[in-house]
Amino acid sequence: MNKPDNQQKAVSSAVTPRAQDYSQWYLDVIKNACLAEHSPVRGCMVIRPHGYAIWEKMQRELDDRFKATGHENAYFPLFIPLSFLTREEKHASGFAKECAVVTHHRLKSVNGEIVPDPDSKLEEPLVVRPTSETIIWAQYKNWIQSYRDLPLLINQWANVVRWEMRTRLFLRTAEFLWQEGHTAHATEQEALEETWRMLDVYADFSENVMAVPVIKGRKTEGERFAGALETLSIEGMMQDGKALQMGTSHYLGQNFSKGADVKFQNREGQLEYVYASSWGVSTRLVGALIMTHSDDAGLVLPPKLAPVQVIVIPIYKSEEERVKTEEEAKKVAAELKALGVAVKVDAREGIMPGAKYYEWEGKGVPLRIEVGPKDLEKGSLCIARRFVAEIKGETPEAQRKRRKAFLPRAEAISSVVPTLAAMQKELLERARTLRNDRTRVIDKLEDYEKFFKGEGGGFAWVHWAGDAAQEDEMAKRFETSIRCIPFEDQVPPEAKGEGVCILTGKPSKQRVLMSKSY
Repeated sequence: MNKPDNQQKAVSSAVTPRAQDYSQWYLDVIKNACLAEHSPVRGCMVIRPHGYAIWEKMQRELDDRFKATGHENAYFPLFIPLSFLTREEKHASGFAKECAVVTHHRLKSVNGEIVPDPDSKLEEPLVVRPTSETIIWAQYKNWIQSYRDLPLLINQWANVVRWEMRTRLFLRTAEFLWQEGHTAHATEQEALEETWRMLDVYADFSENVMAVPVIKGRKTEGERFAGALETLSIEGMMQDGKALQMGTSHYLGQNFSKGADVKFQNREGQLEYVYASSWGVSTRLVGALIMTHSDDAGLVLPPKLAPVQVIVIPIYKSEEERVKTEEEAKKVAAELKALGVAVKVDAREGIMPGAKYYEWEGKGVPLRIEVGPKDLEKGSLCIARRFVAEIKGETPEAQRKRRKAFLPRAEAISSVVPTLAAMQKELLERARTLRNDRTRVIDKLEDYEKFFKGEGGGFAWVHWAGDAAQEDEMAKRFETSIRCIPFEDQVPPEAKGEGVCILTGKPSKQRVLMSKSY
């Protein structure tokens, strides 16, 4: 019964090993897991159902956290009048080269071709949203009059367009999905607290849901969000040692309220400009998930973000066995669903069990349960894990054996929830170990060059007292950048203390985090 069918085959694409070609491996994992693909529009991607389901899980987790901290969702226009950006020239300059602009509102047919109708030219061009500060603050002017209207805590789930020329699925595309928080406050202190609070929300989500350890810190002046007085970020390390900026939170001061003339009457009856923050994460997090956890067999997902946590596969040779194993598979799935597990039964005909195993492994499903005739006779189930914690010196064959367990039926079902929890923890520990193994405290420029050019790089804690031009010099010489100026509690003991700048030799009060990056 489980013979392959030319009309219906499981996904079976090969994945390029990471050691051979990391960039191709990343693309292969995405293709094999059916996460996304390129679209007919240059630089834009199609997010396939499995990839979008992961994003939806992220949305739910984050949205719950936003609402728990008092935020509400709203939606603002995709189109922004050009004059709004002109008012915020410093802010707009950060996106000017990436903006898509709408100039006409109608098409017409001319000699069999569809072209913009010259008579439909807009009086004012509209910019397709690169970020929403200007359009949102124009609206806030109508909403805020008194200190009683503050704080205003708004989040928006939306798409944005930044016309990237060098794109990579999930990491950098012309159009991407994100959330952007925009808050208004009566005092500088409240706005600063909000900026830090939301960075902590992102860090908690990254570590406890994504299982990606991050380092929190401030961006240098040259790396700040355009128009911000302070930009905070979380930085994760990918398996190739490069950093990925996973989220940012910005203290905007009164810059945007002044640009939009948003004033409020304070408790003393005086008019004052409000203070602001903004913060956001995007579908880039899906790319971070892939590059942090996946292996040469394909996608690996932390259970908390797996759309399907357990796949149940009936195995049979005859019609009688098919009926019995499918019935048992459905019962197992129902019991797991009652425990809060996201479970699915793969009863597709015409596909060999091995092909199903390969497909679901490539899609990153944490656990597989096999139900065969012998399992029915013995009252047992076979449980296979997508991955196990690594043991130094262990052979691939020995690891494969550890991934499978044959357990009495009741024990197997009761083991699923704790096993998923253990796998979530193991992924975080594995990612943290990788980061620690590829992090160095470096004091000499020759050691810095050796680390990034000869040893493949990673994270480097270095003393720094240079300026923006010298940051550019480091970028040109070593293809590295200052990822952040870390908060005190993020710096390991061996990297604390004063020293001298690795480039200039000037006195330095603390180290910064440097790395190659995406």
